[in-house]
Amino acid sequence: MATEVLSDSELQALRRINSCAVANAIETFGVRLRNTGFTDSSISCVYDNLPPMVGYAATLRIRTSEPPMEGDSYFYRLDWLEHLLSLPKPRVLVIQDLDPEPGLGAFIGDVHANILAALGCVGVVTNGAVRNVDEIRPLKFQMFAGSLSVSHAFAHVLDFGKPLAVTRMEVRPGELIHGDVHGVQTIPAEVASKVAAVAAEMMQQEQDVIDLSRSADFTIEKLRAEIDALREKRKR
Repeated sequence: MATEVLSDSELQALRRINSCAVANAIETFGVRLRNTGFTDSSISCVYDNLPPMVGYAATLRIRTSEPPMEGDSYFYRLDWLEHLLSLPKPRVLVIQDLDPEPGLGAFIGDVHANILAALGCVGVVTNGAVRNVDEIRPLKFQMFAGSLSVSHAFAHVLDFGKPLAVTRMEVRPGELIHGDVHGVQTIPAEVASKVAAVAAEMMQQEQDVIDLSRSADFTIEKLRAEIDALREKRKR
């Protein structure tokens, strides 16, 4: 597993920073390509009024569209919840819907959301569907999904605890996940404890440029000088 547990204060610092700032900070470390590590625009934030979600990934792979060869429905299994509990709190369930057209049925609804919240899970990320969004809202349990669905159809667990991908974002069990209204990303373990401080410094640098742009004596020459100074700071 990729788990490297941060302190409560380090996690709280990440919750105070939006995902754009987190992405900017990660880029400065050069630990991955800039077009990797995050979901694309097909994944939407369900509750855009909630603060950033931060937690360690439990991984689950499902299908929803096809019935079993025998019987009326798939046997409901609970062993994946043991995988969830093997990870430190806070937890985020990451679900890959493996159907050719993901999202026919929703694995996560109000029942699963309440179970997950009781087990220290703060949210879910899936390329598939979710449902019961009004019933889940009071839990402050965040959801990122490819779609909504009225039905769970033939939703069933294929496997869990393995690496998977939600659109462009590859996830290993135990990886740190950060998400808000802009999207979801993994935070590489080797830089996780440094990201919040770097992000805060970069946000202040950007605010200096914004303040200059809003000032009465703004000029292109002053902007160029500010940008040059910022570029030098980021080389260090």
